[in-house]
Amino acid sequence: MKPTYFLATFLILTTALHGQSILAGRVLTGKTEPAVGANLYIKGTFDGTSTDADGQFHLPYLPGDSLTLVVSYIGFQQLEQLIPTGQDSLWLEFRLKPQASELQQVVISAGAFEASDEKKAVLLKPIDIVTTAGSNGNIVAALNTLPGTQSNAEDGRIFVRGGDAHETQTFIDGLRVPNPYTSNVPDLPVRGRFSPFLFKGTSFSTGGYSAAYGDALSSALVLQTKDLPEASVTSLSMMTIGAGVNHTERWENSALSAGVDYTNLGPYTRLVPQNIDWEDPVTAQGAQVGFRQKMSNGALLKAQANAQWSGFSMRHPLPENPTEQSLLSLQNDNYYGSATYHQLIKEEWQLDAGLAAGYDNERIDQHFSVDRSNAMMQGRAVAIRYFENDWALKLGTEWIHSDFDEHYQEAETDIQSAFQEDYLSAFAETEGYLGEKVALRAGLRAERYNLLDANRLSPRLSLAYKAGQGGQFAFAYGHFYQAPQQDWLRFTQNLSPERSDHYLVNYQYRKGGRTIRAELYHKEYRNLVQFPAGTPWLAENSGEGYARGLDLFYRDRVSIPNGDFWVSYSYLDTERQYEDFPVAATPDFAAKHNLSVVYKHWIQELQTNVGLTYTLGSPRPYDDPNTPRFNDLRTPTFQDLSLNLSYLTELFGHFTIVHASVSNVLGFEQSFGERFGNQPDPNGRFTSTAIRPPAPRFFFVGVFVSIGEGSTFSN
Repeated sequence: MKPTYFLATFLILTTALHGQSILAGRVLTGKTEPAVGANLYIKGTFDGTSTDADGQFHLPYLPGDSLTLVVSYIGFQQLEQLIPTGQDSLWLEFRLKPQASELQQVVISAGAFEASDEKKAVLLKPIDIVTTAGSNGNIVAALNTLPGTQSNAEDGRIFVRGGDAHETQTFIDGLRVPNPYTSNVPDLPVRGRFSPFLFKGTSFSTGGYSAAYGDALSSALVLQTKDLPEASVTSLSMMTIGAGVNHTERWENSALSAGVDYTNLGPYTRLVPQNIDWEDPVTAQGAQVGFRQKMSNGALLKAQANAQWSGFSMRHPLPENPTEQSLLSLQNDNYYGSATYHQLIKEEWQLDAGLAAGYDNERIDQHFSVDRSNAMMQGRAVAIRYFENDWALKLGTEWIHSDFDEHYQEAETDIQSAFQEDYLSAFAETEGYLGEKVALRAGLRAERYNLLDANRLSPRLSLAYKAGQGGQFAFAYGHFYQAPQQDWLRFTQNLSPERSDHYLVNYQYRKGGRTIRAELYHKEYRNLVQFPAGTPWLAENSGEGYARGLDLFYRDRVSIPNGDFWVSYSYLDTERQYEDFPVAATPDFAAKHNLSVVYKHWIQELQTNVGLTYTLGSPRPYDDPNTPRFNDLRTPTFQDLSLNLSYLTELFGHFTIVHASVSNVLGFEQSFGERFGNQPDPNGRFTSTAIRPPAPRFFFVGVFVSIGEGSTFSN
């Protein structure tokens, strides 16, 4: 389980509307025309609001030195206003100037959901991604409330539009993360390894993504780390599952941060009844360090490193007979570090370069033992040329080297598997505007898989057409390749990259704090890995499949005073014949219908933010080997209602948040089907056991204190 101490920094710095002074005013696009839905926020925080139908706003804030209010509106130049100190309230009026071109109103949107502190034309902000009830500071859980995804609560990873979880790749500052999830065993959900509070922007593509990213069949999760912090600060966290401390020191042109955290589920599992027979519940230790340096030439150097050590032991069903259990233990050591360099050269060229290295070691013991390690090194360089006519050309290359090693022992069986992978790629992509209403992005990616001795070309194309005030249509198409999973490459390397083709069309309307979005998609799978009779040594690329569906999204930040909500719905029709599937069938991770409703409400009188998330997933198929039909059974409908509360106060003069959350508030009966043994009993039947969550509910309480510049809470 990922330690959650970063929740301290995030809640302290980003919970909306927590001050006692008031900024009020209005934003105009001319002399008298109101800017409806303009965004305003305090620079360096997530404290912000939007203008109403009259262009007016009010924003409670915490007074401090050198606070800056940022005003942004699609199609107009961004403004920054220094807030004078020593005043309880201010009335401000802004008149925005139009951009040199109104083409900024057309954005590439097909398949893309973006959360950013810097861009104006986004559907979500980072605060939206990480304050979703039920997520508990986990990016993956928050993203699973967006259309195109679905809840697999027994797994915990991201499943996108009929794609398996490994078909989504995670990138940090353009560099691919080899092990983005914590280690797990079957039916015990994982978490994302990285805190969401490290990032200033999140781009989540459910299909048709840029040629700048590859080796992913279904989706790309692109995370951008924060630049220089605003001030020095120390964050302390005390939680029901552990504790942590983090300190950031800011100088004029540089910053250094370091933190440690500790998680122990032992006390929690003794208080809350569990469906798991724990021997030693999850414990984890983590350490993080980051450095930022702004150069004299304006360039920015970022470097960070993370280390995590975790382990647990439990009574777990035997693979051959799940009605019986034996002791299973898992230990995991994970290290990841990266360094990136960003520079603008004469406002015409941009250079981005990065290096990263990672190492993951996992040791599993039951009646067998597995010792698996994966080492990775990579390098990436991208040059972007900006032209005066709103066009840009992006050229890039990357190299990734992986070294896989696994030692499996059981009784008299002793198997050693080892191989090395080298992935090389180069891409070219151009983006700009064709006339006043059309935006275009076109690219080509060349990929070399040395282990598979395969070369591939991936064309990508995206278009957006402005259709009236606030509306636009968008289209995307592309080829996407990915190397087979390491689980199969350890048996044979006589395979080819798997392939999917994406076709997407959507309509999006944004006006006055409301967003409506509808997207149709179709995916064709080719060259999927398939092996007969469960024999991966005979694997080949004869598998195929499809996924098609409709995604709907509605966001409303103005209809309910102090309220904000979004609704996501996804319809999915998918089948594939791959791995050990005897016929084409819907895989067990795919539900036909998925619905999420997220609501957040600020109660000014109580200084409390309330969040609710309701999730529904229709029954998913799974196979009963005792019947002749494949994937003939169905799980029950999945439902969950999660609640969180954040109360703002002070402790010893320092800004403090008391945060509490609980999942499955209404106690819905949750079941994920059955796990069958891989061998028949003496009567020729395969025994099974029900798959259920570790506990009916998950409770979390934490106290988070911020010590540093601007961290006091005054009445």
